[in-house]
Amino acid sequence: METVKISAADVKKLREATGAGMMDCKKALVEAAGDFDKAIDVLRKKGQKIAAKRADRASTEGVAVTKINTEKTVGVAIVLACETDFVGKNESFVALGGQFADIALNFTDKEAFLAADFEGMTVANKLIEQTGVIGEKLEITAFERIEAAYVGTYTHIGKIAALVGLSSTIDNAETLSKDIAMQVASMGATTLSYKDFDPTFVAAETEARIAVIEKDNIELGRLGKTLKNVPQYISMSQLSEEVLAKAEEAAKAELAAEGKPEKIWDRILPGKMERFISDNTTLDTEQCLLDQSFIKDEKKNVAQYVKTYGDVQVNSFKRVTLG
Repeated sequence: METVKISAADVKKLREATGAGMMDCKKALVEAAGDFDKAIDVLRKKGQKIAAKRADRASTEGVAVTKINTEKTVGVAIVLACETDFVGKNESFVALGGQFADIALNFTDKEAFLAADFEGMTVANKLIEQTGVIGEKLEITAFERIEAAYVGTYTHIGKIAALVGLSSTIDNAETLSKDIAMQVASMGATTLSYKDFDPTFVAAETEARIAVIEKDNIELGRLGKTLKNVPQYISMSQLSEEVLAKAEEAAKAELAAEGKPEKIWDRILPGKMERFISDNTTLDTEQCLLDQSFIKDEKKNVAQYVKTYGDVQVNSFKRVTLG
């Protein structure tokens, strides 16, 4: 039996503060004998119980959000994850993701962000509270941050978000950074340049890729179909001056065998060398941002597109996605 009168105004205030349903707010206020702060704690404990029960659930839906400071020198990208697409598309849930991103902008790592204040409680506790309100497991599954002379961003339907850092502020920096961020979101590069690859990784990847192609060729040969090219290499990091010199000599020998006059070799060799490099740098074009074909103009790679903007470079990028 209620010993404290709970007004509609009190219920409304608690609902606005927490997002919980009207009945849940009334029950919490009754349990807390009308004490507002204690009622919030009641709702949080409810969230803890639900979170414990749903700890093994997969949070693969939600919203990816970015936030950039006024100077456009710092940007963050986070994922506020939930269990269902229905919740992930809810306006209040999306708004909560935006509030979290505003706070995240002030911190350099996820742990500090989760410990930060959110209207009198930590971000981590707010997640627990909202787990109780929504009834689904909520968590921050991704946190990325970039600092640069200019930071740009792109978000794809709230599912993928990308940040890009430029080396300098130029005219049309917003256009360039957005285009490159769109490239990052769409093509999923893992590193900026082939120069960043670990040699051990490249060697292992080369062996694995060649093995797959050779296996495929056995079946293609059995079916009488054209065999796939088996590359010697897969990254520019492997194409030393010696390797390129040997490739050029092999190309010249091929031209001689074909009976091509030596006086026209200079017109043919550049194309052959370009084809050799293309055939032997497949890892770069898949995983290195600057070496990928630019999605808005496939005649250029990303590095060539960036050069059209003058004295500026892409220094860094980050990508977050649901799941």
